Amino acid sequence: MNDLEMLKAIDAVIAQGPYRSDWESLSGNIVPAWFRDAKFGLFVHWGVFSVPAFANEWYPRNMYIKDDPAYAHHRKTYGAHKHFGYKDFIPLFTMERFEPSEWAELFKESGARYVVPVAEHHDGFQLYRSALSHYNAAEMGPRRDLLGDLKRAVEEAGIIFGASSHRAEHWFFLGHGRDFDSDIQEPLNRGDLYWPSVSPEPSHQDLRGEPCPSPEYLTDWLFRTVELIDRYRPRLLYFDWWVQHAAFKENLKKALAYYRNRAAQWKAEVTVCTKFDAAAFGASIVEIERGKFAQAKPFVWQTETPVAKNSWSYTKQNQYKKSSDIVRELADVVSKNGNLLLNIGPTSCGIIPPEDERIIRDIGGWLKVNGEAIFGSTVWKVQAEGPTQESEGQFQDNESPLYTEEDFRFTARGGAIYAIALQYPKSGTVRIRSFSHFQDPKRLGFHGLIKDLSILGSKEKPEWSVTDKALIVSTKSVSSDFPIVIKITVE
Repeated sequence: MNDLEMLKAIDAVIAQGPYRSDWESLSGNIVPAWFRDAKFGLFVHWGVFSVPAFANEWYPRNMYIKDDPAYAHHRKTYGAHKHFGYKDFIPLFTMERFEPSEWAELFKESGARYVVPVAEHHDGFQLYRSALSHYNAAEMGPRRDLLGDLKRAVEEAGIIFGASSHRAEHWFFLGHGRDFDSDIQEPLNRGDLYWPSVSPEPSHQDLRGEPCPSPEYLTDWLFRTVELIDRYRPRLLYFDWWVQHAAFKENLKKALAYYRNRAAQWKAEVTVCTKFDAAAFGASIVEIERGKFAQAKPFVWQTETPVAKNSWSYTKQNQYKKSSDIVRELADVVSKNGNLLLNIGPTSCGIIPPEDERIIRDIGGWLKVNGEAIFGSTVWKVQAEGPTQESEGQFQDNESPLYTEEDFRFTARGGAIYAIALQYPKSGTVRIRSFSHFQDPKRLGFHGLIKDLSILGSKEKPEWSVTDKALIVSTKSVSSDFPIVIKITVE
């Protein structure tokens, strides 16, 4: 099928409806119940960049920038770029120890309700079988359909499968290789790993500026997106940055309309995640990279963050976060009507590093005990209590807030309200001011009747009382470095 025939086929699916390729139609999308209730998912950054495993997943770009540490590392470790470039890592990306069923079992143990592996990162190497480029995992490197194998295993484990496309950035991502005598040289043809490698790199501030991706590149981007949709039917489709550039707008709208119309044919509830306001509000889930909102929102949103502070992918230099801090972030995000998509980075041979595994098992262990306060929960009328101020915005997650014994996050579900103590006091006594009983009905507080109170995961029956200042809960045996959840059941 040539380009014209493919475009006609895409337009035919869009014409069938129910969605048109305009924001008026697309912004009416309702967040699926499965996503709203899931709260916690796993992101998977894997690929050829896991072979050098140096610094971060931007190695393919940075190895061609002369003043970047990755450039010096590459020359010292692998030699001159013209003799050993990024493409030469592909045969070393073997994934020989990749066991999808073992990954899926671990993902289930983590408590994740959905999994979003990266299908194609900025480097342009597809981790799935493709008819659009030979530079894919089914034909090179592992010589297997990594995405398809993982999809089957994940869905057999009862977990919802999504997919992430980072293709948009590829049009300039390797362009610095043109600045000196490297292996990135003309001719570069469509379907080549290095095509088009535009140089100079565009401004990150000017979303209408030059250089712009060519019409041919934008068409190829659309075709790759459609291929991903049709072959793997992801329930969540995630787009990384640069789809917010003006040049992508029309094809982005086409891709979203195509996806939702195909999902209507499959009778599947799907959703889309975009960052930096790439889509009109309501046309996709609001996504915040490595950050969050300071207050609860009336709309469902998502933040994505890695288990390591310095990289989304596996590297030998990964600096890991504490499991307990990630659980605190989960509690904070969920209390604000958000989902947390936590990223792990497998190695190039196909194993999940021990530290990544330990962290997500820790989270899974906490969720087994406290999951009722997270999964399927809603915001309460009070989102948070305590003196610690939250930072709002992106790229805020490397330094965890220093929560105190007075910091709580609240969720609600059914006939219960959950007070999540982010730092449980060693004294065993907590005071929750949001449940103080004010005699004056004009004052905000909790005016209802508490039927019962318990600590999730503890057999101890806590002593409690309500005063005009606080709900006071006292325990003798409750202690943990992780958040403690107090379940408050109402009459």
